[in-house]
Amino acid sequence: MKQADINLTPAAIAQFAKKLNEANKQAVRLSLREAGCSGLEYVLDFEDKAETGDLAAEFDGLTIYIAEQFYDEAIKGLEIDYQEDMLSSSFVFKNPNKKGECGCGKSFTA
Repeated sequence: MKQADINLTPAAIAQFAKKLNEANKQAVRLSLREAGCSGLEYVLDFEDKAETGDLAAEFDGLTIYIAEQFYDEAIKGLEIDYQEDMLSSSFVFKNPNKKGECGCGKSFTA
């Protein structure tokens, strides 16, 4: 399986590990879908195995499968962080491929 060039912060790794444990799954799947006003939106799912053609990245025993369809154009070099404050918590995507995003920040163009 081809290795993916993405990065996770320690906070993201910890949160993904917690979510995988709660879901009783083995790995995180990262993909994109066409949505929102700018075109693409991140999709995170929890899986037990890779799909044909997936790329993979390993972080401290955590596996992320990445749908190859959008990798070169929109995911390569991505950094995922997890941030919490008193009012909210969320995964934050820092994407060097992003050329624009909608006003609410839910979707982007690459």
